[in-house]
Amino acid sequence: MFQPTHADVRRFFCAAHAKQQAGQPMEAIETLAALWIAEHPEYHADLADADAAVARQYSDGPEGSNPFLHLSMHLSISEQCSVDQPRGIRQAVELLAARLGSLHDAHHAAMECLGQMLWQAQTTRQPPDGDAYVACVQRRATRD
Repeated sequence: MFQPTHADVRRFFCAAHAKQQAGQPMEAIETLAALWIAEHPEYHADLADADAAVARQYSDGPEGSNPFLHLSMHLSISEQCSVDQPRGIRQAVELLAARLGSLHDAHHAAMECLGQMLWQAQTTRQPPDGDAYVACVQRRATRD
């Protein structure tokens, strides 16, 4: 299994951003990353210098959000939807996007569910509960 380091992830996003800015050819995953990067211009300065990005420590809180975690979650949700794994996530995210009128907003709402699932798995030292994650996204899609 591929397990990139924090530095690998940061360099990947910085490279995707640089390639997109320069109009260079990209791999499919880089193209997808660049699409999400384009949705977050507030991160462009962080992505402009890979060495600084690798060295920087991000704190929790509204002013210290980690752009690499955020973009990684966008990529994770995109990949999950592309293969519908966990089963039902594609439909749940599509319904949520329709309800919110934006795939981007749907991803942000789904990120909260994804974060809850990962936190629960870490806290209980159990495998991630994909069914609970999908159910969380479905509940958000059907709220009035």
